[in-house]
Amino acid sequence: MPTSKKKQKKRKVDVVVVSDIHLGTYGSRAKELLNYLKTIEPKKLILNGDIIDIWQFKKRYFPKPHMKVIKYITSLVTKGTEVYYITGNHDEMLRKFVGFEIGNFQLVNKLVLELDGKKAWFFHGDVFDVTMQHSKWLAKLGGVGYDSLIMINTLVNWISENILGKGRISFSKKIKNSVKSAVKHINSFEDTAAEIAFLNEYDYVVCGHIHQPQQRIITNDKNESVEYLNSGDWIENLTALEYNKKAWTIYHYQEDLIAQKLQPTDHDHENDLGKADLKNKDLFKELMKEINVIDNKTINH
Repeated sequence: MPTSKKKQKKRKVDVVVVSDIHLGTYGSRAKELLNYLKTIEPKKLILNGDIIDIWQFKKRYFPKPHMKVIKYITSLVTKGTEVYYITGNHDEMLRKFVGFEIGNFQLVNKLVLELDGKKAWFFHGDVFDVTMQHSKWLAKLGGVGYDSLIMINTLVNWISENILGKGRISFSKKIKNSVKSAVKHINSFEDTAAEIAFLNEYDYVVCGHIHQPQQRIITNDKNESVEYLNSGDWIENLTALEYNKKAWTIYHYQEDLIAQKLQPTDHDHENDLGKADLKNKDLFKELMKEINVIDNKTINH
C-alpha cells in the first residue's frame, strides 16, 4: 500500500502580484502558475491584468488546466485571501463590471494600498501604450502575431527539452532585447509610470503589460525616489512580485525547485494542455459557477 506524501508547508506572503497570464492562449503556462500558487499562502493576491485573454476567445481554446487556475484562485478567496482583479487590455471587456465586489474579491481598474506606512499604486499599464490608445486593431493584430510566435516557440522548446535534452529558448525575448525601439519603449514606459508616481507621492508603482520583470529605484531631478516594479508574465518569464517583511522581491519560477517538483497529480488529474474543450458560452457558465461559489461562501459566513 503506497504511503501518503508529506504535505508541503506553504510560504506565507503578505502580497503577491501576478499579471499577463493570458489564460486561453497556447503560450499560457497554467500548470507552472498553479504549481507556484500551491506553494504559497498570500494575504493579498493582486491579479494585475491580462489574466484571461478575451481577445483570443474566438479560437475556443480554454483547456482544463486554465480553468483550474481560476478555480484555485476562487478557493483562495473563499479561504480568506483578499483578491483584487485589475483589468488589462486583453481582458478589457471586464471593465464594464469594474466596482464589482463579492466577499474578498474586487474587480478594479487600479488600486492603491498602504503597505507598512508606504503607498503602493497598482495598475496594468496599457494606458501608457500609444498603440493601444490610437490603433486598437493594430494592437490586436500584434497580439495574434505574438500568440503565433509563442505557438511556434512552444513546439521548438518541446523538441529542445524532450528530444535534444537542452533548455528552453524565447524567440520574443531575443527579439525584444535586440530591437532598439523595443528597449526604448520599455524605458519610456518605466519613466512615465515613475513620473505619475512622483506627482501622486506614491512610494511604489507596480505594473504589468510589457512582460518585462523589473525592480529598480527611479530618482527625479528633485532627488525624490520611487520604486518601480513590474511582475513580468506567465508565458516566457514565469515571474511574480512578492511583498514580505517590508520589502519587494521578484519571484522566478525557474529558481523555485519546490514548485517545479510538484507533479500534475498534485493538483490536476487532467493535465492535457492541448485539449480545447470549452466553448465561449461554456467558459462563461464555468466562470459564473465560480462566482456563485464565492457568493455562497459569503452568505454562509
